[in-house]
Amino acid sequence: MAATQVPPPQARSWNPNFKYTDRERWICIYPAYLNSKKSLKEGRKIPKEKCIENPTYVEIRDVLAAGSFVMGVENKVYPRELDHRDQKVRGRIRVQLKTEEGEPMMEQYPTRKSVLYYLGETIPKLKGRQHSSSSSQSGSQQQKGSKSNKKKGRKDK
Repeated sequence: MAATQVPPPQARSWNPNFKYTDRERWICIYPAYLNSKKSLKEGRKIPKEKCIENPTYVEIRDVLAAGSFVMGVENKVYPRELDHRDQKVRGRIRVQLKTEEGEPMMEQYPTRKSVLYYLGETIPKLKGRQHSSSSSQSGSQQQKGSKSNKKKGRKDK
């Protein structure tokens, strides 16, 4: 079982001599890559049918840890996000794909896309996702019915 690695205290400048095992060579995954509400221009990387609605870095981290990936979490924000202060969009996951020799660490996930597809399939199966999606759908239906037809700024007498 692979352990989550602790990030170095300070990120190093890029150097072409870095090995595949150096953290700077690991792939980056932002929640926006898997967000079905984003367009390709806004940063989505896989088709909408395989995406999730508003994934969080915690969900991505949990799925990758359960899949025994070597990974680390960083407190970064995707550059295309409009509101950088929003805590829901924070988080960047780094995943090691290759061994020091350049071979894939896991044969079934040799590329970045394969890892993203795996996340898109697995995150909806999380317990927290299954309960929140069914309750949010029923809650939104109740809100639609409870709206009144009053106009703003007018008082009825």
